[in-house]
Amino acid sequence: SIASADMDLNQLEAFLTAQTKKQGGITSDQAAVIAKFWKNHRAKIRESLINQSQWDNVLKNMNWRVDLKLQSRHTDQINTPVAIVEMELRKKGQ
Repeated sequence: SIASADMDLNQLEAFLTAQTKKQGGITSDQAAVIAKFWKNHRAKIRESLINQSQWDNVLKNMNWRVDLKLQSRHTDQINTPVAIVEMELRKKGQ
């Protein structure tokens, strides 16, 4: 729950406090250990979860624009919007 919500320190404290108050929940000492571990390893845990949720290529960069044709030999093509999308992919892990 902590990792999937990417909890900040305030959210973490509230979550762990709630867990200590639940019947059959964790102890205050366990909450302190979990909090310390999360503070020290949050970035690594988050990166690991992201890497595990990706399969093949990953979107590295994306540019887009919408063009509008103002002149044409054929009047039916005037004011026709055209979307141009450029996506740069990278292999997972690169």
